[in-house]
Amino acid sequence: MTRLASNVWPIALAAALIAGPALGAGFGIFEQGTKAMGTAGAFTGQADDLSAMFHNVGGLAFAGERSLYAGLTLINPLESTFSGADPFPGTGARAEVDTAVFTPVHVYWAKPLSDRLTFGAALYSPFGLSVEWDDPDSFPGRFISTKSELVSFDLNANVGYKINDRVGVGFGIIGRAAEVELRRRVPVVNPFDQTVFDAARVVLKSDFDFGLGFNAGLLYKVNPRFSWGVSYRSEIDVDFGGDGRFTQLPSGNAQLDALVARSLPFGGPIPISTSIDFPAMASLGASVGLTPNTRLNADVNWTGWSSFDVVDLDFRGAPALNTSLVQDYDDAYNYRLGVTWTTAKGNQVRFGYVFDETPQPDETTGPVLPDADRNGFTVGFGTRRFDVAAMYLLFDDRTTTVNRDGFFGTYNTEVALFAFSWKL
Repeated sequence: MTRLASNVWPIALAAALIAGPALGAGFGIFEQGTKAMGTAGAFTGQADDLSAMFHNVGGLAFAGERSLYAGLTLINPLESTFSGADPFPGTGARAEVDTAVFTPVHVYWAKPLSDRLTFGAALYSPFGLSVEWDDPDSFPGRFISTKSELVSFDLNANVGYKINDRVGVGFGIIGRAAEVELRRRVPVVNPFDQTVFDAARVVLKSDFDFGLGFNAGLLYKVNPRFSWGVSYRSEIDVDFGGDGRFTQLPSGNAQLDALVARSLPFGGPIPISTSIDFPAMASLGASVGLTPNTRLNADVNWTGWSSFDVVDLDFRGAPALNTSLVQDYDDAYNYRLGVTWTTAKGNQVRFGYVFDETPQPDETTGPVLPDADRNGFTVGFGTRRFDVAAMYLLFDDRTTTVNRDGFFGTYNTEVALFAFSWKL
């Protein structure tokens, strides 16, 4: 029993510190400004509002006046289900994710320091979301995860410099704060009848810990009808510390409960530490005026997910439990296309499409993070004072028969997003 416990709960902790499921491929959130969301995030070559501090900081050079752009995005899973496959948990197994709404905020502020130099500050959440499975007492994947959550915030200080009326460059420093949490059950084999039962409930939670990185960008307005831009956001390494707490679940057999109590680390918090290499991102985009009132944007975005290859776990005070888990993510691309039509009154109607490919291999697709390629369709509307947008995001069905935890089946996910931003 001790051997089984030692093998299982380090794996669970690793799953917690990997991250929770998210909206962009892997565990990224790309929707950090409502105007840009209306065109499916195709904004690198336009970058003409303060969300340029996320999409392409080169656009900050053209801000022109002191201003504030703030809002939030409502991320609502419409459906997130699992259908099992043989040999485990079997073709009859079914499960659903609790459809809780997640509401990341974005706040951008800018102030010109001279005719050419502008300072900007931003707050947004580039990675996150969570997955909590309904009915954790019977969920067949409860020994891997019943709930996984990642919360992150970026504080981003930027400067934009206008080289001339056509070319702007920008640079920023990013401070990232993040925390992760996993809830799961611990399985133990009953030595009296060789059945597996839920021996403990465990909550593994990190502190809010910090890392530093940078962003840079260039925006070139070739003429009033054509502009292009490039943007880069660096990899950020966050070292996490935290605690794991185990609560014993009675089996009804006093002798068996006594064996479990000697096998698992009950009685107090267990110090843990690990790190996450949040990936770098780069974007290339162009914006073309098709007519005086119609603009077409196109972006290609790369994310360096291959930095997320191994998770090393350190059990302080218990080095025999230290372990390394291979994730083997691949670098991934997404492709974004958006159209904006400006009315005679100056309001804008926007449409967009995005194809976002997953970096996650079949071997690590599971209850903690069931990722997949996805297609997104957006619509938006904007005035001089506010922007609104909506997105429908459809994940491809994702089937794994090679999951490293031996948990096989198909995941299906649909998500709706709604966003609102104010301009002051």
